[in-house]
Amino acid sequence: MLLTIRHDTNYRYAAPVQYSIQQLRLTPANGAAQLVRHWVVDAPGQLDVTRDAYGNTLHTLVLTKPHSEIHLSVAGEVETTPLDDGRLWDDAGPIPLEHYTCPTLLTEPDAAIHDLAHQLPSIDTPAALIALAERIAGGVAYQQGVTEVTSPAAEALRLGKGVCQDHAHLMLACCRARGVPARYVSGYVEPGEVDRAASHAWVDVWLGDGWVSVDVTHARFASARYCRLAVGRDYEAAAPVRGSRVGGKAERLSVHVSVDSQADQ
Repeated sequence: MLLTIRHDTNYRYAAPVQYSIQQLRLTPANGAAQLVRHWVVDAPGQLDVTRDAYGNTLHTLVLTKPHSEIHLSVAGEVETTPLDDGRLWDDAGPIPLEHYTCPTLLTEPDAAIHDLAHQLPSIDTPAALIALAERIAGGVAYQQGVTEVTSPAAEALRLGKGVCQDHAHLMLACCRARGVPARYVSGYVEPGEVDRAASHAWVDVWLGDGWVSVDVTHARFASARYCRLAVGRDYEAAAPVRGSRVGGKAERLSVHVSVDSQADQ
């Protein structure tokens, strides 16, 4: 499947910003599930490019002149392949698997998460991962505006509401509570008939012979409709855009993402 993607992010400030730095993990990589045909990142200044510890492409933008707006855009085409029960069939990556069993501030399990994690006798098969995802999605209804990207998994479970980042963090917390390596994935999904799509988050779980990619929000395996951007231990390590600034006062953020698909010819 060929995915055509465009992602625009615009920041407007009530007062001039004197200095800002943005870190962008907005570039997909070639891998077992996708091939990047072309990809362009546009920003109002020079972008320094490197790779972070997880192997993600990292662009850094530094603006030192006063500015009242920042517009970032990415666009391109990515060819994706179907996955058999979500299996990526690639290696573990540059990070030791043990790293993905350690909790973070966003995935620290409390008693409720431990209970949820042990509702199934095991989570060592793709089918068991979908069953766990169904429990998470059933216990945390999708609702925007209730949590923040910095909200821990335990808070979303307590509230019973959240978004894809919360679902992903809960899956990570449950897997790690049982000693199973799991990592956060940021990216895009072609919406089709699903209303919660475009910019998205899901998880990879290591089952001994490879990663299995699971969309927890929709309790299904990731497929050819998905484009991977970055991986990390949680949102903090794989956020598409992160930054800080000096000045600016109030901030207005607008984001528009479109993902269109075309079947392979």
